[in-house]
Amino acid sequence: MVHINRRTLQTELALARSCVKSPDGRHFTIALREGLRFSDGAPLTADDVVFTFGVHLDPRVNSPQRDLLLIDGRPITVTRLSALGVRVDLPAPYGPGDRLFDSFWILPKHKLERAYAEGRFAQTWALGSAPADLATPGPFRLKQYVPGQRLVFERNPFYWKRDEAGRPLPYLESLQITFLADQNAQLLRLLAGDVSAASRLRPEDLTRLEQAPALSVRDAGASLEYNFLFFNWTAPAPLGEWVHSLKFRQAVAHAIDRRAIVQLVYQGRGAPLSSQVTPGNTLWQTDTLTQYAYDPPRARQLLQEAGFRTGAAGSLVDRNGKPVEFSLMVSAGNQPRRKMATLIQEDLARVGIRLRLQATEFGVMMDAVLKTRKFEAALWSLVSGDADPNAEMNVWTSGGSLHVWNLKSGGGAAQRLEPWEAEIDRLMTAQMTFLASPHVLAAANRNLVNFEPAAMDPVLLWNAERWFWQRPQS
Repeated sequence: MVHINRRTLQTELALARSCVKSPDGRHFTIALREGLRFSDGAPLTADDVVFTFGVHLDPRVNSPQRDLLLIDGRPITVTRLSALGVRVDLPAPYGPGDRLFDSFWILPKHKLERAYAEGRFAQTWALGSAPADLATPGPFRLKQYVPGQRLVFERNPFYWKRDEAGRPLPYLESLQITFLADQNAQLLRLLAGDVSAASRLRPEDLTRLEQAPALSVRDAGASLEYNFLFFNWTAPAPLGEWVHSLKFRQAVAHAIDRRAIVQLVYQGRGAPLSSQVTPGNTLWQTDTLTQYAYDPPRARQLLQEAGFRTGAAGSLVDRNGKPVEFSLMVSAGNQPRRKMATLIQEDLARVGIRLRLQATEFGVMMDAVLKTRKFEAALWSLVSGDADPNAEMNVWTSGGSLHVWNLKSGGGAAQRLEPWEAEIDRLMTAQMTFLASPHVLAAANRNLVNFEPAAMDPVLLWNAERWFWQRPQS
């Protein structure tokens, strides 16, 4: 209903023709545009809006976006006012305001209501679903899916939006998304002209791509992706005791050379971080936060104050004489992150900490962090879904599904809630060692007009409705 412009990071009306906030910030009265239709031609009305939010709020659906709809632990309510009108009531004032609505595509009630009522919602739209069974209010609709190869979309003839001259969008008649095995394949397909655009390029490939006359290569600046190191807050002793020491965690933060990570991992096309707010987030970025500068002497001092000392062999030991060492889990298939882990290993060795790198298949790593909790520390990355931090409530609040350093157990209760975690619930800060953020690197055919990669996802396709070819493509 309301869309966040990926270039300006500001909200603008989309399916809604008006969105009026009450003076106390707790109520939004929304009027939909007239004549809205899904891609199958069915009308889009207030009933679809109410249905959409009801599905996401239903705990049986297990929607990952449900956390966004809970304010102070209480759900929002969405009420039908008329065929094209709804009112959204919040249980408390809410800072992000209408940014909330960007995260929710309106679902077609006429397609999904029966499956939802019968408890089959999660299985309704599967990989094998026929394109005719799907419906969207977006600019393109699915035409073909070839498993492991490609998705083919065609222009949605019922799309509501028009350009400044009154011409209907999107301009393109079709759009194909190709699945590639790895970034080597992506590089070769770009150079061969087999794909028209790609993002998340490797910094080391940019020079070669810039030399290709048919390509336009963009460094769009800082992204909203942030890499960080975190400990398992419930790890057994002795690590479990060490990480509960603020000075130990601060020492680790001071021991890591983030600028070296930017230079050696991203070839300078990135930024060191002190928080989850990257320089790409122009709405929230600030330099007033505590900075953990690379300072090995300060790290050694903090470790000494925390009761650690240098042992006979020159390695660090705790007050009980136990060597300070732990394993760092990192995705085996992510080369930039593996390089990052190696640099961290070298940095920590300089202050006497022995780090064992544990390269792990990503699915196994996810299981270890989110389910079994059998890990000591991990190197992770997240991409902010919005410039406003509320989009990551499931990370910062102690009950969130991605509160990875002290995750809920299967029974639903936190392993142990510390006073500082309660403070996090209020202040939205975190016990992580933030590292670096890569730039948004993308390339496209020079004849593709309106190619404008952005910091916020989807970095490449956010304005695909306005893409067109300067010259006809064969």
